[in-house]
Order: sequence, then structure tokens, then C-alpha cells
Amino acid sequence: MNERVFVALGSNLGDRRAHLDEAAHRLGTFDRTRVVAVAPVIETPALLPPENPTPQPDYLNTVAELSTALEPLALLRELKALERALGRVVTTRWAPRVIDLDLVLYGERVLSVDDLTVPHPGLATRRFVLEPLLALAPHLVHPALDVRLDVLLSRLG
Repeated sequence: MNERVFVALGSNLGDRRAHLDEAAHRLGTFDRTRVVAVAPVIETPALLPPENPTPQPDYLNTVAELSTALEPLALLRELKALERALGRVVTTRWAPRVIDLDLVLYGERVLSVDDLTVPHPGLATRRFVLEPLLALAPHLVHPALDVRLDVLLSRLG
């Protein structure tokens, strides 16, 4: 059975728009997966760690809605492989990146296993994910918090 899944896409290095477009296209090449829709792209400042607030280029961000029969960990493996294929080099957390793909929602599942937590732990506090996500699905509810995503966005001020 296919699940309704949402993946956040971000890029702050190189031709950011081309990286997002290529990633969104390739998401549809995953086994038993199709891209249902991609939200409008927004530009946002990079999140910076308090211990090293060195400025970075701004991000372009969007969210893709997928329909997939892949299980969550299999989908995560595909996302990480796609990041590598598009030139992402894993360095330190918060580092600038060519592409960042995060599994933010997998149906209504709540899980925390290995290297995957769904819903994404930062979902409720990240405007750059909530805004494009709400453009695709304005009535979604955060499955772990049982709060509508538009309410979470309004709390961010």
C-alpha cells in the first residue's frame, strides 16, 4: 500500500534552484514511488549553530509530496544515496550543502529507529519546512503532537 510522504529539500551552494529541480525529478525515479506535487520554492537564511554563527549563503527550500510503497528506512536510504549522487559531501552538522533531503512526514506514522525519526524532530519549529508543506497540504496534523501544522506555523510568529 502506498503512503503519503513529504520530503523537505534545501540547497545553499552552487546553482541552488537547479539542485532542487534535479532532486525533485529524481525522487520520482525511486522504486514504487511517484512525485505527487512540489511546493513553491522559498528563500530563507541558513540555520546557524550558536557555537559557530559564521554566516552562510541563504537556502532555497521546498517540499515534495510523494506516494511510495517503500518502507521508511528504505526511503531514507534512497534519499541519502540521492544526496551523494547530487554531490553532497557529509562534513559537519549545520555545514553548507549542495542538497539536503529530509523525510519530514511518512503518512501518520510516529517512529524513532536507527537514524530516522518521523515526524522530523525540527518540523514544528522550522518555518522553511512548514510554509511549503502547508502549500501542498493545508490541513495536515502533526502526528506526534496532534496539532495542525498551520497552528504550529502561527506559533512561530
